[in-house]
Amino acid sequence: MEAAAAYVDINAPLVERCRLNDRQAQAEIYRRYAKAMFNAALRITGDYAEAEDVLQESFLSAFRELSGYKGDSAFGAWLKRIVVNKSINCLRQRRLALVPLGEQHHEERDEAAPSAEDEADAHYRADVLRRCIQELPDGYRVVLTLYLLEGYDHLEIASIMGISESTSKSQYSRARVRLRELAAQRGLS
Repeated sequence: MEAAAAYVDINAPLVERCRLNDRQAQAEIYRRYAKAMFNAALRITGDYAEAEDVLQESFLSAFRELSGYKGDSAFGAWLKRIVVNKSINCLRQRRLALVPLGEQHHEERDEAAPSAEDEADAHYRADVLRRCIQELPDGYRVVLTLYLLEGYDHLEIASIMGISESTSKSQYSRARVRLRELAAQRGLS
């Protein structure tokens, strides 16, 4: 039986060129990752201009600190961690305040999945849902984004945000409830 092969990032040659300050390689890395990283920053910060700033700062940091990338995971995952951390730091600078645990919302209801819809309606609904997410309080939006959209678990979120795992779970649960309320107000229920 063959031994498992070590992880190899397809961007490794490009990353090595970046380590040598090759501007063309840096431009190519930026081109490959900028859109996805901007979207992650925007989902967390909720502000277009701040997301642009986070994106630029993240790439500058990544290129300066490339020695910290050991190649044991995908370069994109390493870069996303930088973007997430800078996005959260941006929120902290805005004095991120988690919504108090005592704040009450309507109880969650079990809802049936929507039936198949035409493409235009699906795009409209997705756009309305994106706007609803942006209306969530910062604490709710960040936890929901990190858990649901970025794929972090509650323990990782707790570590990133400096909160307890149970607070992360609670914020996520409350974010879902509030998101359903906002969506219902806009006719998406």
